[in-house]
Amino acid sequence: MKPETWTLPDDLPAGKLPVTITYLEMAEPPAGPARARPEGVDGPVRAWPCPPAYYRFLYDTVGDPWLWEYRRRMAPERLAEILADPAVEVHVVALGGVPAGYIELDAEKLAMDGTMDVAYFGLMPWAIGRGIGPWLLDWGVRLAWAKPGARRLTVNTCTFDHSSALGLYQRMGFRPLHTEDKLVDDPRLTGLLPLTAAPHIPLARRP
Repeated sequence: MKPETWTLPDDLPAGKLPVTITYLEMAEPPAGPARARPEGVDGPVRAWPCPPAYYRFLYDTVGDPWLWEYRRRMAPERLAEILADPAVEVHVVALGGVPAGYIELDAEKLAMDGTMDVAYFGLMPWAIGRGIGPWLLDWGVRLAWAKPGARRLTVNTCTFDHSSALGLYQRMGFRPLHTEDKLVDDPRLTGLLPLTAAPHIPLARRP
């Protein structure tokens, strides 16, 4: 399924894109049975410590269609520090031996208030539509809840993401807490992402 094509307002400041971020939480573990693994899928396998170059391959390939840019801006030393932290888990799934997507869990706040965060979750473009996404998210959610002391799960999504992302999180048991409207720099115009990224979102007006 192709993402919906955007239409940008005419009065946006040069170089800016509008985005709405939705923050969600899950207050109790899933009640039903776990989803069945899609045929042919291997993993998830935890990559730890995840080599930064491999992580950037995953992050960039999964995130280019949705304008993921935060980790692209991150200094290599800081990214390596995050990936070496035992509280950060990067779990990769493969199809036919080829990486198909990943889910990243962050237990940084687990000891403080019982929060597990789904920091990143997504599929390679070629793997979308094969039933892998709902299964991988369900698998990750159950893994997060299995951590001793886990009392809530958090995640966020935004209007740059696939149009079905918010609905998927809600079907999994997450409920929206609040939203935030922002104007952000178009990362394709700043050089962080290629101009061909996220073709469903028109380029911002050039400064």
